[in-house]
Amino acid sequence: MARTPSNMLALGTKAPDFTLKDLNSNQTLSFSDIRGDKGTVVVFMCNHCPFVIHMIEELVRVENDYHVQGIGFVGINSNDVENYPEDAPDNMTKFAAKYKMDFPYLYDETQEVAKAYDAACTPDIYLFDSRDQLVYRGQLDDSRPGNHIPLNGADLRIALDALLYNRKYPDPQKPSIGCNIKWKH
Repeated sequence: MARTPSNMLALGTKAPDFTLKDLNSNQTLSFSDIRGDKGTVVVFMCNHCPFVIHMIEELVRVENDYHVQGIGFVGINSNDVENYPEDAPDNMTKFAAKYKMDFPYLYDETQEVAKAYDAACTPDIYLFDSRDQLVYRGQLDDSRPGNHIPLNGADLRIALDALLYNRKYPDPQKPSIGCNIKWKH
């Protein structure tokens, strides 16, 4: 299992726009459609990565806790589905249903969105403020498959609370670790 870290896009970067198909609603959505009034979490993820499978239930809990506070959430799958068919769109719908994801799960077939965000791994997490400026990028928490640290979403929760309650952001921000995005050749 590869252990690829986030590239750590520069803080203050404006959220790159996108228009992608949501496999949950079967609609085409843009960043402005999914953004929250107070902030937006963008997570590059996929169906088969053990790091994503390890953390998805906690990510859903975080979304449930913060969506009601004006935070938009979106998952984006940018993997090459020809070589990784378990990440194909029909399986994305099944994955979202299995884990009760009620946030959009978008398919980045061209991989242009992942490149615009400088995404490197799954999961790769970004938090943008109400002006769509990057305020946090990195890990959900210190838990990884096999390290026996309980999932709690601490790093992302601290960043979300900092955004909502004008607190200090995590410093340093730790990169996420996961499987590399499966780039097309």
